[in-house]
Amino acid sequence: MLKKYLIVFLISMLPLVELRGAVPYAVGFGLPILPSCIIAVIGNMLPVPFIFLFARKILEWGKDRRVIGGFCRWCLEKGEKGGRKLESKAGRGLYIALMLFVGIPVPGTGAWTGTLAASFLNMDFKKSVLYVMLGVLLAGAIMLIASLGVFSAFSLFS
Repeated sequence: MLKKYLIVFLISMLPLVELRGAVPYAVGFGLPILPSCIIAVIGNMLPVPFIFLFARKILEWGKDRRVIGGFCRWCLEKGEKGGRKLESKAGRGLYIALMLFVGIPVPGTGAWTGTLAASFLNMDFKKSVLYVMLGVLLAGAIMLIASLGVFSAFSLFS
């Protein structure tokens, strides 16, 4: 069982997959729901401070490097453009928009992307982490409900 919990933890740390893959994995393998969700949230949140504090600095450092410069510049430009667009649309509700961006489980959203956007927008670190965490909890609830429904439907046919 410990091995499966470790897999839940590691899946939830992966960019793009995150908690959206860890929760269905846990439900599909019949792991207890509460500990699995707690482990998935912790795994999904663990990289957040590092992304906020260091990702932009690494991209800034790499933008003048020969091999990775083009990619780093592209990421910086894309992040700045996307961040400004989100900021102009959200107005005063920027943190709520961040929470919803992280919390609605669709491709291209999640804690990694939301945290990187918050970093690009120079949002407050503590508030950003809080709203990303609220978004992760929202995504976890949505994925849990969806996973329970899907796996319950499969059990009807077996």
